[in-house]
Amino acid sequence: MKRLLTTMLLAAAAAPAALAQDKVTMLTSWYAQAEHGGFYQALATGLYRKHNLDVTIRMGGPQVNGMQLLGAGQVDFLMSYDFSVLKAIEAGIPAVTVGTSFQYDLQGLLTHDDVANLGALKGKTIFVATAGRSNWWPWLKGKYNYDEAQTRPYTFNPQPFIADKGSAMQAYMSSEPFAVQNLGTKARFHLFAHDGYPPYGTTIVAMKKTVDERPDVVQRFVRASMEGWKSYMANPGPGNELIKKDNPNMKDEQIAYAIGKLKENKLLDGGDAGRLGMGVMTDERWKTTYETMVRLGLLKADVDWKAAYTTRFVKDLKIMP
Repeated sequence: MKRLLTTMLLAAAAAPAALAQDKVTMLTSWYAQAEHGGFYQALATGLYRKHNLDVTIRMGGPQVNGMQLLGAGQVDFLMSYDFSVLKAIEAGIPAVTVGTSFQYDLQGLLTHDDVANLGALKGKTIFVATAGRSNWWPWLKGKYNYDEAQTRPYTFNPQPFIADKGSAMQAYMSSEPFAVQNLGTKARFHLFAHDGYPPYGTTIVAMKKTVDERPDVVQRFVRASMEGWKSYMANPGPGNELIKKDNPNMKDEQIAYAIGKLKENKLLDGGDAGRLGMGVMTDERWKTTYETMVRLGLLKADVDWKAAYTTRFVKDLKIMP
């Protein structure tokens, strides 16, 4: 009896620790939107709880320096971008990409509907935001021999593009095309990835310290997030409610349009994900991105590009679309 009582007391004492969830915070790249849907879905449907995680999602925005917050330990995971992580490695910040939402970056150009392809913009005005000058614009300019004089500042206002029928503007697949369409302008979106632009889109990044010291937490977060994406694409309702709660400006029509574009362009289940599972990354793609940045003068050749990512958390997930 005494032994049984001791066993029961020990079990009771251990129970709270066993039930304790690991608290983690993820910072998104922008205001809540469908492009973040898998993470919000995992939160809304209890997938993070199922994997013993207590997750907080913080919204990013134009004035938020995500890499700085990650490096300072204020967030555990960051929604980021291959170019940004490679530049962080160059700057001595040990950030590591541990998975990706999308097999392709969602960035592209919006043109008027008479422009057949990205190679047909010689001499046309191209509206480019400041951030674009350090990633996609050098790639596009080099690929099609465009001229710096063609560019004009993009201020996230589509009116100059609408007024100039000979112009093009940078666009996110699920945002600017929808806005311009609603303004009654016929336009055509050209996804850079279709012309060979190599980065992944909406990646999951952590600090090397987190990867080394809390690999089980990283693994569970990546798995739950990919399960969230699979769930979101099947029934996005729960995730959408949280998205609209965080960002009341996000309307149902915009969300529906975005989800349609994600499916149409096979952002989650295209490429390697179709055969290896959602979230997957490959050494070949990362090498291509590194070589592209070096060729464009955006990255020093001696940067340890393999330090920018690891496939250990996604290679065996096998979460099939």
